[in-house]
Amino acid sequence: MMKYEEVIHDIELKLEDGRIRGGQKLPSVREASDAYACSKSTVIRAYAELEKRHRLYSVPQSGYYAVTQKQAEASTSANAGWNFASVAPDPEVFPYLDFQHCINKAIDRYRNHLFTYGTPQGLPSLLQVLSKHLAAYQVFAPAERITVTSGVQQALSILAHMPFPSGRRTVLVEQPTYTILLEMLALFGVPVQGIARTERGIDLDELETLFRVGEIKFFYTIPRFQNPLGTSYGTDTKKAIAALAMRYDVIVVEDDFLADLETDPKADPIHAYGASHVVYLKSYSKILFPGLRVGVAVLPPELQAAFSRFKRFTDIDSSMLSQAALEIYIQSGMFARRKRKISDSYRHRMLRLVRALDACNDTQDIRHLRPEAGMHTHIELPPTLRTKTLIDRLAKRKIELRDADASFLPSFPKRPLLQLSISQIADERIDEGVAALFAEIARLRRG
Repeated sequence: MMKYEEVIHDIELKLEDGRIRGGQKLPSVREASDAYACSKSTVIRAYAELEKRHRLYSVPQSGYYAVTQKQAEASTSANAGWNFASVAPDPEVFPYLDFQHCINKAIDRYRNHLFTYGTPQGLPSLLQVLSKHLAAYQVFAPAERITVTSGVQQALSILAHMPFPSGRRTVLVEQPTYTILLEMLALFGVPVQGIARTERGIDLDELETLFRVGEIKFFYTIPRFQNPLGTSYGTDTKKAIAALAMRYDVIVVEDDFLADLETDPKADPIHAYGASHVVYLKSYSKILFPGLRVGVAVLPPELQAAFSRFKRFTDIDSSMLSQAALEIYIQSGMFARRKRKISDSYRHRMLRLVRALDACNDTQDIRHLRPEAGMHTHIELPPTLRTKTLIDRLAKRKIELRDADASFLPSFPKRPLLQLSISQIADERIDEGVAALFAEIARLRRG
C-alpha cells in the first residue's frame, strides 16, 4: 500500500468509527504531514482522493472538512443511476459556504441598493468589474456597452422582440441548436431559417448566401462547446463568420455559455474578430448555479438604446442581490478558484468519457467525437436504430439519455443524435454507464 493510500485508509476508519465527525475540520496539510510522517504532496493527494469519494470537502482559505451523513446520503442517492441527460452544473462541486459568505457581505455592503429601482443596465460597480473580467475572455468592452440580464434567456428574448436597424426579421440558427430558443421563436412568431452544423462545422458558402439574400436579422451561434453537439469552431471559421457579418451587415449573436470550461488559451470568441457586428452573451449559470439568474450582454452601440428600452419594461432590474454577490465573488478571487476547479473536474470526466467510448464503441456505423473539454458531446446512431426505444430501455436501467430531436426546426431534417453530458455523473461511474449503453444497443440490434 502506498503512503497516500495509508493516509486515506486511516482517515476513512476514523470517519466510520466516529473519531472524525461530519462537519469537523481536518488537520491542515502541514499538521497531517507531521502526523503521518509523509510529504505535504502525499497529504494533498490523499485529501483530493477523499474529496472525489465525497468523504471530504474543501473550503478555500479555510481547510478540509468531513462530509456530514446527510451530504453523503445525497451523494449516494445522486449516484444511484447514470444521468447523461442533464446539462445542469454539478451541485457536489458548488462552494456553498463561499457563496453564502458573498451573499451575506452583499446584503451588508449594498443594503441601500436593495430597496431602490432604476438600474436596468446593471449594478454600476458590477459593470466596472465585468468590463475587466470579460477582458480575460478577449472581450474588450467599456462598462457602458455591457448590460446585465436575468440569464442569457432574457437577452435572447429581448433580441428576438426588438427591432434592428437593418429592418430585417429572420433569425438564422444552427441545426441542431438550443431547444429553448427554437421554442421561443415559435411562440413569438419570428421567422427562422436553419443552417446545418456537424462535427466538421458549417458550410461558409451557404452562410454567405443566406447573409446576402436571406433577410437575416441575426445569426445565433454557439461557437464553443455547442449545445447539443459539444463541438467548437476553429479560429479560421470564427474569423470567416465575423468577416461575413461585417460584409453583409448582419449581427451575430454569440452565445458563449461554456466559456469558463475552455482549456485552449488561444481559442478566442467571434467577438474578438468583429465586435461591431457581434452581440456577445455570457452566462454564469453553468459555472455557478442556474438560480443565480445573471447573464451578460455586450452590445454594439447601435443596438444599445433599443435593448435597454425593451429590457426596462421586462423586469426593471435584474436581481440586485445576485449581482452584488457575483461582484464580490469575482473580486475576492473565489470565482477564479471555482473556475479552475470545475474546469479541471469536467475535463477529467470528459476525457474519461472519451476513453470509455473508444473502448466500448466497436461498431462501424456509430460515430462519437473525442473532445478534450466541455460539458457534453454526442454520438450519432444509424437511422435504422430506434432511438426512442433505446432511450426507453435505458431509462428502465436508470440510465438517463436524451436525443436531439427538439433541437431541430420542424422543417429541417433530423439526425439520430444522443447527447452525453458529464456534469451530473461521477467520474468513477462513467465507464460502467457507457458499457451499459452499448450493451443495450447490441441487444436492441439483435431484436
